Amino acid sequence: MGKPAHGGNLVWASALAGCPPSAILDFSASISPLGPPDSVLTAIQSQLCNLRHYPDPEYSDLRIALSHFHQLPCEWIMPGNGSAELLSLVGRELAEFATTVLMTPAFGDYYRALSAHNAKVLEFPLISDESKVSRAELIQSAELIQSAELKVLSAELLNELITQHDSLSTTHSILNTQHSILSTTHSARLTQHDSLLLNNPHNPTGMLFSRETLKSCLDKFALVVIDEAFMDFLPPHEQQSLVSAVQDYPNLVILRSLTKFYSIPGLRLGYVIAHPDRLRRYRAWRDPWSVNTLALAAGVAALDDTEFQANTWKWLPNARRQLFEGLSQISGLKPLPSVANFLLVESKYSCVELQQRLLKNYQILIRDCLSFPQLEDRFFRVAVRTELDNKRLLTALNVLI
Repeated sequence: MGKPAHGGNLVWASALAGCPPSAILDFSASISPLGPPDSVLTAIQSQLCNLRHYPDPEYSDLRIALSHFHQLPCEWIMPGNGSAELLSLVGRELAEFATTVLMTPAFGDYYRALSAHNAKVLEFPLISDESKVSRAELIQSAELIQSAELKVLSAELLNELITQHDSLSTTHSILNTQHSILSTTHSARLTQHDSLLLNNPHNPTGMLFSRETLKSCLDKFALVVIDEAFMDFLPPHEQQSLVSAVQDYPNLVILRSLTKFYSIPGLRLGYVIAHPDRLRRYRAWRDPWSVNTLALAAGVAALDDTEFQANTWKWLPNARRQLFEGLSQISGLKPLPSVANFLLVESKYSCVELQQRLLKNYQILIRDCLSFPQLEDRFFRVAVRTELDNKRLLTALNVLI
């Protein structure tokens, strides 16, 4: 079995560890350890009798629930079979533009979605190969929301992206057949014929761009796609979502996930928010019934579970702080500050070797970063889990390092 490109592959991990998948303590997938909520499980159970019928092709109940949740008309919302399906649709449109700008390291599935349609990609690194230090780390104290935990990136990074185009000297044409990158010369400045694909909070660094910083991009790019898969891990008063701006900007597309926060990745459920004309185009490209009956019921129940949401917002800051401080105290490890439910950790040791030793000796799975070309074997990523789980990881690392 080949090495997985994503986290959460317990079949692969259990084969390496020599134990059943249920014995693996999974830090590789950034999924909340608090769920699924009881409300979601009850909703799924209630729909088992409907498996003999096709789902509602309009996904009406879920769209209505999302409409109420975001205070948007239903026609601006389209559910999908997880982020993977939605990225495929978005990637098809992004390929129509001269260039798509990516902040790197970038989620590996972006490259898959873009390569499927031979999109041209312009990479803008957040982490310098020369210094091996995050640019954002140098300015992380420049702009703060009123919270001891929450650090928001200064507009400096995106302003550099928009105004200093000469520093972006290489365009990459992604080859569909090989999923590799072919470098070509790029001398032109970015124009309004280009697009931007960015996640906020950023994966895998856990950094957060402010709402106003991202709004400055909307007048500079023909299409701006913001992946907010981890935004709901921040309480509402700290979120920097652009959902409220989508009706004012026809060139704005927002991707959201319901699987990570509510711990239902096995159901595959997400949604896209964009202008109705754009969504009609996406629907013409997709397969019918891409969201199943159980996922639809789970989504409606999850959005209504305010108690689970509040418990998550209460749990995460302390658990993240515990894990961050514990990792910081281990020689050779340097975690980066994060607002999300995961931490990116720079390591003086081979992360692949560390991953294998944790699996074989402790049945603990961490995420190596080989799928992020800019990070390679000098970084790993860990999800924030419960206090006991975090302690188990920290204890194992202290023994191995």
